[in-house]
Amino acid sequence: MDLNKDVHDIESAERRNFLKLSSAGAFTAAMVAGAAGLLWNDEAIAQTRKEERDREKNAKHTMVIATAYVLGASRSYPIMQLDFKENIQNATNGQVYVKLAPGRQLGAGGALVQKVQSGTIQAAQHSLSNFAPFAPAVDLINLPYFCGANQRFVNLVTSDTWKTEVHPKVEAKGFKPLFYIVIDPRVVAVRKGGAGPVLAPKDLSGVKFRVPGSKMLQQYYRLVGAKPTPVAWGETPSAIKQGVADALDPAVGALFVFGFKDILSHVTFTRAVPDSQVYSCNLAWFNSLPADVKKGIEFASEVTAQQNLAKVPAARNYAMSELTKSGVKFHGLSDAQLGAWKAAGGYQRKEWDPFKKTLAGSMEAFAKLEKAADTMGRHYVHDA
Repeated sequence: MDLNKDVHDIESAERRNFLKLSSAGAFTAAMVAGAAGLLWNDEAIAQTRKEERDREKNAKHTMVIATAYVLGASRSYPIMQLDFKENIQNATNGQVYVKLAPGRQLGAGGALVQKVQSGTIQAAQHSLSNFAPFAPAVDLINLPYFCGANQRFVNLVTSDTWKTEVHPKVEAKGFKPLFYIVIDPRVVAVRKGGAGPVLAPKDLSGVKFRVPGSKMLQQYYRLVGAKPTPVAWGETPSAIKQGVADALDPAVGALFVFGFKDILSHVTFTRAVPDSQVYSCNLAWFNSLPADVKKGIEFASEVTAQQNLAKVPAARNYAMSELTKSGVKFHGLSDAQLGAWKAAGGYQRKEWDPFKKTLAGSMEAFAKLEKAADTMGRHYVHDA
C-alpha cells in the first residue's frame, strides 16, 4: 500500500472537484463540501451540489454573508460562518438561502461594513473596532478593562441594557446587529528579537506598539507606557518582522490565522480589551422580510452565538498549541499583576470620561452599562 500515492490521489481529486464545481457556478457547494472534507468523494460532491441547488431554487430570499476569513478558520478563530448559514436556512424553513462570500472575496473590515450599510450585501462579519467608525456607540467595548474578559463582554452585549441603550444608535445608522462573536481578549504579543516577556506596564516602556486607527486603543497604550505606532493591518506582518513595530495586540486565534507564529517570541494575556466580532445586517433589508422569516433569522443568530461560546476554548487551545510549536511562550497574569495594568490604564481613570459621555450619551447611561457587564446573564463562556 502506497500511502503517498493515496494522499496524492485524494488531493488531486479534491482540486479537480473544486474546480469543476466552481466553473459550473456552484461555488457555495464547493466551499461547503471542502469545509466538510468531502471534495475527494464524487458521490458526496454530487449530493452536496444537488442540496445547494435545491435550497437556492426553493428559497424566497437570498442572503449574502461576507467575511474576511476562509471557511476552515473556525478551528482557531470561531466565527462559525458555515454554522450560521445552516442555521438560517433551517430556522427559516428554507425560505432564506445563504450565499457565503468568505476569504475577503468582497473585502474585509470597514469595506464590508460599508457594503452592509449601503445594501450592496445583506450581512457581513467584521470586528467591532471596524464597526465603530460607522456605529460609534459600539466602541464602548474598547474601554480598557470594561469588558475585556470574555464573560464580561458576553454579559454586556446580551443584556437588555445594551439592547436598549446601544442598539437604537446602531439601527439609526442602518444596521441590525445579528449576534456578537467571542474570540478572546486582545493580548500583548512581542516580536522575536524584541523585548522579553511583558508582565507589567513598566515592561512596555518605549516599546513601539502597533495599533489600529482606534483613538481609545492608542490612548490606552500610551497610559501603560508604550509608544503607539499606527500601522494598517495588511502591513503589520512586515512591520513586525522589520522592527517598525515591536508588539501588537490581536487575540491568540488571530495571531495564528494571520501567520504571525514564526515572528513572535512572547504572548501575555493582559485581558484589557476584547478582540470581538459581530455579524451585522442591513436594517432596511431585514425589515422588508416577513415576520416569520425575521423571527427565524433571529433564532438562528441565537443558536449560532451559543455554538460560538462553546467553541472558544477549543479554538484557543489549537491556536496556542500551534504557536507553541514555533517557540512562542505564553504568560498568564495573577490578580495582583492584572491590578497593576488596570490601575495604569483602566476605564476607571478620568482620562476615559469624555469617551464614556460621548459614546454612552451620559455618565448615567454608562453606569447602567457597567452594571450590565458586572451582572452574570444566562450565557457562560470560558475565559483565557
